[in-house]
Amino acid sequence: MYVLLGSNGNITSKVAALLLGQGTPVRVVGRNAGSLASVKAAGAGIAAGDIGDAGFLAQAFAGATAAYTMIPTDYAAQDMAAEQDRLGNAIARAIAAAGLKRVVNLSSVGAHLGSGNGPIAGLHRQERRLDELAGVDVLHLRPGYFFENHLIAIEMIRTIGAYADMTAPDAPLPMVATADIAQVVARELRTPSGKGKRVLHLRAPSLYTMKEATALLGAAIGKPDLAYVQADPEEGRAALIQQGFSANAAAQLMEMSAAFSTGRLDGEYDKGPTEITPTTLEGFAATVFRPAFEKT
Repeated sequence: MYVLLGSNGNITSKVAALLLGQGTPVRVVGRNAGSLASVKAAGAGIAAGDIGDAGFLAQAFAGATAAYTMIPTDYAAQDMAAEQDRLGNAIARAIAAAGLKRVVNLSSVGAHLGSGNGPIAGLHRQERRLDELAGVDVLHLRPGYFFENHLIAIEMIRTIGAYADMTAPDAPLPMVATADIAQVVARELRTPSGKGKRVLHLRAPSLYTMKEATALLGAAIGKPDLAYVQADPEEGRAALIQQGFSANAAAQLMEMSAAFSTGRLDGEYDKGPTEITPTTLEGFAATVFRPAFEKT
């Protein structure tokens, strides 16, 4: 039996479907039963509660062969780093209390750095935290920028006729489909490729700049001339706050965009070990982005 954190999120829902499809028992952990309704209907066991409560989480982990862990992002948190640490500490304590022996942990490209990379620094701290657990095999997955993040462009395309973001237009970025991450998570839960504390980077066959990504997305929806606009960082930060992000979270995302834009995170994902995942941005644009655009 495998325990999955992340409620009905992009990756967790896909991992649950893959494992359930293989006849494997799954328990999915989320904040409330409502968010877990669809995975429960699909056949998963559920555990609803605060993952910042180590006691609750230890019970959720009880009896598991292995677990998939991740720190949910709270963009409304007044101190995003403190919230990451609160949840991360609870996860580590619960793993120890439950006697779990294997963990697949969702981290991020750039998590080799402990500062200057926005919220990714919190994932760096979580990697270190889990690495301190004695007798637990831990695989840290460091995927690139999710293709699904581009879905936020749909509303922009409809309202301003362009794709705007704080990242520099010509900075090459590792990107990846969440479906491909889910495949790796399910595989590593069932058939681990190694022991000890390990890292695996995940990215699509090509790197993409935001300008290139915009062109591919635009071509898929019949807008080959779709423009990418780099937002002024301060204006971007202000816009995030208007959308409900805390000032602290907006500042951290601004720092992360600067890290990608200036190449601060470059190269580490190719030092290895790195797995090249099969989905291209062209494929994602045709099979996910275009249908989502046409539905709105």
